[in-house]
Amino acid sequence: MNDLNFTFSDLIAGYVSHFNRTDRTVQLTTSDGRQYTGKLTDNVYARFSQNLGEGWPDATGRLGQLLVPGQLVYAYGIFYPEDSNKFEIKNFVFPGDGPSVYRHEEQDWWIKQVDQIANSYLQWQFNWPNESIDYRNYRTFLHLAGTKRGDFLQETDTISRLVYGFASAFMMTGKDQYLEAAELGTEYLREHMRFFDMDEDLIYWYHGIQVSGAQEQKLLTSEFGDDYDSIPAYEQIYALAGPIQTYRATGDPRIRYDADKTIELFQKYFYDPALGGYFSHIDPITLDPRAEMLGPNRARKNWNSVGDHAPAFLINLYLASGEKAHADMLEHCFDMITQHFQDYEHSPFVQEKFHEDWSHDYTYAWQKNGGVVGHNLKIAWNITRMTSLMAKPEYVDFAKRIAAIMPTVGMDTQRGGWYDVMERLRAPGEKFHRNVFHDRKAWWQQEQAILAYLIMYGVYHDEEYKKLARESAAFYNAFFPDTGDGGVYFNTLANGIPYLLGNERLKGSHSMSGYHSMELCYLGSVYQNLLISKVGMDFYFKPMVESFPDGLLRVAPDLLPAGSLRIASVEVDGKPYDQFDAAGLTVTLPKSDTRVKIKVRIEPVK
Repeated sequence: MNDLNFTFSDLIAGYVSHFNRTDRTVQLTTSDGRQYTGKLTDNVYARFSQNLGEGWPDATGRLGQLLVPGQLVYAYGIFYPEDSNKFEIKNFVFPGDGPSVYRHEEQDWWIKQVDQIANSYLQWQFNWPNESIDYRNYRTFLHLAGTKRGDFLQETDTISRLVYGFASAFMMTGKDQYLEAAELGTEYLREHMRFFDMDEDLIYWYHGIQVSGAQEQKLLTSEFGDDYDSIPAYEQIYALAGPIQTYRATGDPRIRYDADKTIELFQKYFYDPALGGYFSHIDPITLDPRAEMLGPNRARKNWNSVGDHAPAFLINLYLASGEKAHADMLEHCFDMITQHFQDYEHSPFVQEKFHEDWSHDYTYAWQKNGGVVGHNLKIAWNITRMTSLMAKPEYVDFAKRIAAIMPTVGMDTQRGGWYDVMERLRAPGEKFHRNVFHDRKAWWQQEQAILAYLIMYGVYHDEEYKKLARESAAFYNAFFPDTGDGGVYFNTLANGIPYLLGNERLKGSHSMSGYHSMELCYLGSVYQNLLISKVGMDFYFKPMVESFPDGLLRVAPDLLPAGSLRIASVEVDGKPYDQFDAAGLTVTLPKSDTRVKIKVRIEPVK
């Protein structure tokens, strides 16, 4: 019963152990040590990982050179259950042309990728460069090839996330069209999505607007599923993501004002002064997190309301400001995560949903007792960032524990990549934690794994982290870039083939808007180049005349170990400039009546 007596196609991610040229068989060893033998078919073909904007990188004629011991390869083929389970290989994808060569580790790999993604979104949303950048034309939903779906919804968070991507692309490439898109998007958010409560002297952000010609209908409360008719914390959090990344590049004091007032909203209405942390939802009328009308969202806390402050805006705000208040808020968030999210006596996954008193909520909506793989990895990534600011032993221990556990329960060691949502507990007799919905792989969950293991290898130099970072980035770059239509795919099947149904075929949606893909490019490049490969990078800024009250431009690319980086050189409008603190990673802004463009070369301290 349930015998595997049928053929099926699948993927094996493995390291070459042996290649027999005579009988054309290759032995592969998976990441967790299992061995397979595959036979190359007569029509087998191969390629290298292909970056956006590149032509087809054929590798078919080099199979004899490439199938050498230690080479990671993705082999796609058909299993035939005959006298033994035979695997006949139809195609290969090679992450690089040698056992220790990975294309995604090239100094400009991620820089080229962010340029392509940003350029695609400029074309899709604004028909740039044929037309000017006008956010009245922005639409939340985009088809696979970037065409607009016809609706007129503009969600605040998706605009903000795209603004983040444009600002990051400018900081990496120096291309002014990306800064223009970031600044115009920030201004559009301020004019259309921001609500200033004069009575409370606070700012909060609309869910979005419905646009019809010159008319727009503002949507105060969330229109999205579980958050309907409430003001969820994560929407307020992500409304700041794009503007704050833009603030890093420009120092626009209006952005800083908006951020300060939104943080005051968090502290006054979302913060729990008695038990710590932040509530997940508040009532739109009373701004009360305990209002009865919130229903299942009443007096709740979750990963998004506590943990998402750091990656979405707070780390970037601290990088720009250097202020203790922002460091203190970060510390509080990570203290709450460390104290309450660990649940290892019950499950290898963190607990993400809570009642007001931090007791566990196992019944919430779709998640119930499921664990989101990417949230676990996101904690490991962001706590490791935090240790460079405040090296608490409990932070280090927590990150390392996640890094050790997740590959055993959330990683696909057969095919590569990381799963989506898993059951936190196994039923009696079960060997594997079950996938809650499917075994597909989402682009954003791959990002969390890549960034987690990259920064952890860069900080702790554990070879296992290096291996997992490489495997994670190799799978992503082998299968997620859409080299035909641009951008990256939302989901792939377990075997790496893009899944193109429903909302998961879109390039713009409630969930996708150029944020995670371009965040990965920015931080993947920072961690790989500055921490691991030990090569320098250029970063670009265009501060306003009255930006940054103390006259200092802080250029640290991320929260990284103290003393690991230095400024090598600075140019202002293309001319050398020497007013900078190399070790402190600050540039004294020049006196100028006009905006200047600043290029900063940052190098690792070797």
